Amino acid sequence: MITLRPGTGWQTMLADLSLILFMITAAALSKTSLKPATGPEQPAAARSDPRPSPQSEPLAIYVAAPGAPPLAEWLAHQPRDDRQQLTVTARYRPGGQAAALAEAGRLAAEAGKAGAAARIVVEPGEGAARAVLAFDASDDLRQEVARELHGNGPDVVTRKDTP
Repeated sequence: MITLRPGTGWQTMLADLSLILFMITAAALSKTSLKPATGPEQPAAARSDPRPSPQSEPLAIYVAAPGAPPLAEWLAHQPRDDRQQLTVTARYRPGGQAAALAEAGRLAAEAGKAGAAARIVVEPGEGAARAVLAFDASDDLRQEVARELHGNGPDVVTRKDTP
């Protein structure tokens, strides 16, 4: 005798997947804070929720730790490319912003002696100051991509590092 089990078709599988998607979405939304709009959007610098600075994948990372070689010496051993961006990031605990800014400035000045211009980022957090070499997208390219995504730009984004 053959026994058929009703409800084991594609409909049940689709319902299961829908429930899983609902639970994942609900979990993600429960971790975000939805604040009611009280006026115009605050500029990014005035927001209280710090976010890491946008960067591409790093090519090389220097950590200003005890016993580390000077940054200029480390830079001399890195391959040079005009498209690379050196970003010095210093993190601070509450009340330590001035010290972190001084450390980042010292590292940027040291990089300048080696012929590399550095972008300085000072953000809340813990850890030693770092210098990161990466092929970061320029601000012009970011704005062009943003215009493209909003439908206000050209159909093709051109870059000098792509054929």
